Amino acid sequence: MRRRALIGLGVAAALLVGIVVGSSWLAGPRAALPTVLSATQAPGDTSAAPFVTPRPPGLPDPARTPGSINPAATQANLADTVCKSGWAATQRPPSAYTSALKIAQILEYGYADKDRSHYQEDHLVPLELGGAPRDPRNLWPEPNKTTLPDGTSIGSAEKDDLEDALHAKVCAGDMALADAQRLIAGNWYDAWKQLVRP
Repeated sequence: MRRRALIGLGVAAALLVGIVVGSSWLAGPRAALPTVLSATQAPGDTSAAPFVTPRPPGLPDPARTPGSINPAATQANLADTVCKSGWAATQRPPSAYTSALKIAQILEYGYADKDRSHYQEDHLVPLELGGAPRDPRNLWPEPNKTTLPDGTSIGSAEKDDLEDALHAKVCAGDMALADAQRLIAGNWYDAWKQLVRP
């Protein structure tokens, strides 16, 4: 009996060590969002500054999901990273990882609707804009649809449209990568209204 307890304790300790050591590996390479002004942003221009007032429903909690970036993608290597066809697909984490994270984060976020099919585990800063692939601070269970105070129905499909528009601007040289990252990590609803809304 005592031997089983010791073995159980040893297994629990090994699992705990594995989780602590593995957590940095699971999250992968990551960095905080850029905070300095880019060359295309004028002093005093806060259009790409993070959103700091109360969040509308459906936006990620900035304490849980502030967004993070992949340090391998920079303004200097756009042609070899985010603007290279197929690059984002090479960065995508395994679906087993994001599926498990979605279940945990639906509970963490306290969503009343626990139906996993109503959410997409999404990167706040998308892979196509150099978002950190596996960092839980860059992933959240994004509602497929939510209604804004003005009655607009918005969700994951609209965010995908914004991601495509920002990616096109970055790759055309019309927007700095850091500006696009800050804009989408701030209040992507406002960015969508400004840049994509029909």
